[in-house]
Amino acid sequence: MLAKAIAKAPQPPQAWILVTGVAAYYQPSLTAEYDEDSSGGDFDFFSNLVTKWEAAARLPGDSTRQVVVRSGVVLGRGGGAIGHMLLPFRLGLGGPIGTGRQFFPWIHIRDLAGILTYALEANHVQGVLNGVAPASTTTNAAFAHALGAALGRPAFLPLPTTVVQAVFGRERAIMLLEGQKVIPRRTLATGYQYSFPELGAALKEVVA
Repeated sequence: MLAKAIAKAPQPPQAWILVTGVAAYYQPSLTAEYDEDSSGGDFDFFSNLVTKWEAAARLPGDSTRQVVVRSGVVLGRGGGAIGHMLLPFRLGLGGPIGTGRQFFPWIHIRDLAGILTYALEANHVQGVLNGVAPASTTTNAAFAHALGAALGRPAFLPLPTTVVQAVFGRERAIMLLEGQKVIPRRTLATGYQYSFPELGAALKEVVA
C-alpha cells in the first residue's frame, strides 16, 4: 500500500527504506558466505515471504532513492533476543544452541538505528545493505561465551537440538541451528562507521 501510494504521489519522498532480515532471506548454512549481492529467499515459507515483501516494496523508476536493510539479530536493552537470553545466562545455565558451530549474525541496536539514519540522510546510499556488525561472523558458541563473560557467568551448557526443534518448530529451528555467515560488504563501502563493531563491547553495553 505504501509503495503504491509513493509511486502515485505528485511529490514522492527522496528516500524509501525497507527493513527485512538476514535470517529469513539467506539460506541457513554452516559453510556459505553471504553479502548483499548473494541470492536467497526461495527455500521455505519465511524466505518466500521476505522475497515477496521486498518485491512489493520496490518502486518503479528512480525518483525515490530505495534502500533495503536486512537486519541481523538485534542486541539491545529491555527486550528482543537478549531479553530471552539474560535469565538463564545470569543463572549460569546459558550456553550454545546445538553444536554452537553455526554462525550468529548480530548487530547492536544503536548501529541498526545508525544505518537507517545514514541511509535516509546520505544521498549516495541505495540498494541492499546487510544490517549486521563487521564481526558478525561470530559462531553461536562464541556468542554464548561472550555473553557469559559480559555477565561474569559460565556459559557452557548447550541447548540440545531436540529441544530447539520441539520448542521452535522445524523451520525456525533450522535458522537457529544452522545460521548464516553474513558480511556487510556494501554497508561498509558506503562509509558507515559502526559504534559497536565488536561483540564484546556490544554485549557489555547491553548488559551494563
